[in-house]
Amino acid sequence: MNRTKTHKEKYKMLVLDLDDTLLRDDYSISDRNKELLAQAQQKGIKVVLASGRPTSSMLHYAKELQLANFDSYMISFNGGVVTSLKDNSVLFEKSLTRDEIHSLHDFSVKNNVHIITYSDKGIISETDSKYIDIEVNLTGIPHHKVPSFKAEVNSPAVKCILLEDPDYLKQVEKRLKAERTDLSVALSKPFFLEVMPRGIDKAASIDFLAQKLEIKQSEVIAVGNAGNDLTMIRYAGLGVWVNNAAPELRHKADMVVASNNDDGVAEVIERFILN
Repeated sequence: MNRTKTHKEKYKMLVLDLDDTLLRDDYSISDRNKELLAQAQQKGIKVVLASGRPTSSMLHYAKELQLANFDSYMISFNGGVVTSLKDNSVLFEKSLTRDEIHSLHDFSVKNNVHIITYSDKGIISETDSKYIDIEVNLTGIPHHKVPSFKAEVNSPAVKCILLEDPDYLKQVEKRLKAERTDLSVALSKPFFLEVMPRGIDKAASIDFLAQKLEIKQSEVIAVGNAGNDLTMIRYAGLGVWVNNAAPELRHKADMVVASNNDDGVAEVIERFILN
């Protein structure tokens, strides 16, 4: 990718990861970030939230930022769903098949990691884990523990997450990527390995939106912190990590700004949108 950019573009879309990027460690949006995001939207910038979270656990942040007032959009499930906030309509959705989910369960058992997916009942698993508890607390979606994962999951779902201690999960990530080139695999947190249908990631859904809105790739800014943000960081005209991004990712963006706890998003807006 060509990274010899002058950063003199007139940017039209600002895409933000939520956890550990826009959100502070206590899951709140700072007043400063809110203030500058309001100014950016008043200037005509399309602000888009892009997260691995389920749609339902993103909506209150979209409301807090008044994105619906500016006819904006939201990308959830790591790109698996694109929602128009104007009327909450789903513009795009792609799911894992039941057979794909069942095969991922087999992989999880073989590799001794936890697995969850999502249904109308909530977060589905057949095991308990402190990492599943983190996802439950993060999303506010109830945990539905079942005797048999495969018996419970009889229909497609947007994604699965494999969960385990970070050092071991990195090894599992390599194994899964080698075995399952038919799937999209990325770490969203050191203990969350997210699995989506092939071709589904944040960049693909941003491109879908950009084409719909007639915004050029070079007019997009993306801000993130984790492995599941890498595709959008590479896609965007200006790809930015917050300072708490993983060390192995830092050289893969155009620049690094302040951390999620120090208003990194506000810094991006000040430097590249309001200047």
